[in-house]
Amino acid sequence: MPERDCLETGFGRDAHLVGDQRTGHVAHSIGRAQPRQTMAITEAVSRRSPPARMLAAAGVVTAVFVLSNAPTPLYVRWQSQLGFSSSTLTALFSVYIAGLLATLAIAGQCADRFGSRAVLVPGLGAGMVACVLFATAESVPALLVARFVSGIAVATAITAGMASVMELGGAARRRMAALLASTSLVLGAALGPLLAGSCALALDRPSEAVFSTELAILSATVLLVQALPFAPDAPPSRAWRPHWPSVPRQSRMHIAVGISAFGCAMSCTAFVLSLGPSVLAQLNGVTNPLVAGAMACAMFITATLAQLPARRAPVRVILRLSFVAIILGMAALVIAVATSLASALLIGAMFAGAGHGLAQLAGLTLIGLYVPEQRRAEATAVLNIGGYVPCGLMPILTGLLVDRTSLAFGTTCFAVGMTLIAVGSWLFVRRALRLIPPVRSPMTGAAVPRSASEHHSALCNQLDGPLPQRRA
Repeated sequence: MPERDCLETGFGRDAHLVGDQRTGHVAHSIGRAQPRQTMAITEAVSRRSPPARMLAAAGVVTAVFVLSNAPTPLYVRWQSQLGFSSSTLTALFSVYIAGLLATLAIAGQCADRFGSRAVLVPGLGAGMVACVLFATAESVPALLVARFVSGIAVATAITAGMASVMELGGAARRRMAALLASTSLVLGAALGPLLAGSCALALDRPSEAVFSTELAILSATVLLVQALPFAPDAPPSRAWRPHWPSVPRQSRMHIAVGISAFGCAMSCTAFVLSLGPSVLAQLNGVTNPLVAGAMACAMFITATLAQLPARRAPVRVILRLSFVAIILGMAALVIAVATSLASALLIGAMFAGAGHGLAQLAGLTLIGLYVPEQRRAEATAVLNIGGYVPCGLMPILTGLLVDRTSLAFGTTCFAVGMTLIAVGSWLFVRRALRLIPPVRSPMTGAAVPRSASEHHSALCNQLDGPLPQRRA
């Protein structure tokens, strides 16, 4: 796939930030109020950075994202050993979302002001703490704390980690850097479940092996971050204050459209990651943890592949395809419960992944078309927060229902409920898109193309010049 196309499509569950990086809003170590001399130093360092250093920064993102989904194949084993309920199992996933959201709200701003290294090192430290807690966990509170702290670590990789890849790539390698940043994210998200599933299949105490291995990787990654040639950090402006991400009033309808699809898709993938292994074990009779890990891996790969043929389609078509994929995934989930077919659950997970990738693509395209350039970073944060909130709530509600009824009934209710929500969201999106006027270029007055591919090409042309300076 050409490098130009990779910037728009995104790869995996957190590539939503790549769309912002393309337009120059990269959370690198230059703050909005820093002097031009510092910017010149950064450009000079980036130009001298060989591709190996850019690859090393991408490796940092991959190392952290291995931690994000590594617990998925181990949930059933922990549930059997500690005897907790399905609602507790879904809470383990949701508390991870809480840590991620809380950190996303501030990590990008901190990277802007204090530099990528100042955010990455504490984030890697949080990941190492999470590994120790996972490896030694003998109670539910320990697992909850471990998941929360791992969410903090992953959020720093989404912001400062991906930004560091762009920074070290320099102006001459922006397209390659965006490709590396996005693929490193999905690679880590896919490798984590495979590593944990393989260890769970071969070892009696897999959690110790999985998280000891990840601890060693993160320890080496800290040394790698210290050696990377980031630009010198400048002191933050005294006028700067952390703030909650927001979007301009005229762009709120566009973000609401993106959230409508992204929230539905994220809720479906969250179910697969939290209760999917339990459905495999209890309803489909598949107790092999490697199968659960492979299912999560396939879901993320499908999220990537689904965007490739859709990147040239209008946003309206991408959104429609996303909702169709969600509905088909929920139908496959009902079939898996009714017939005890593991293959139906796998198909459902892949459809959910496709819906996730398409919704992400549509949301990024709407932000690129309708949000002012200087507010796209905050709009991306709002899109993620809007998607992750239902993603955290829906599994908890389903877990509570499962505890009071049964896994089969709770899973069926989740699938039916998400289908109804997807239909309602699509009706809202259809009406909202009719109210969105064609956006026109302020320079030529010509209508801006609505397809992701054409809009991406225009952004690539803008990247031929220097990075725009951020406002103080």
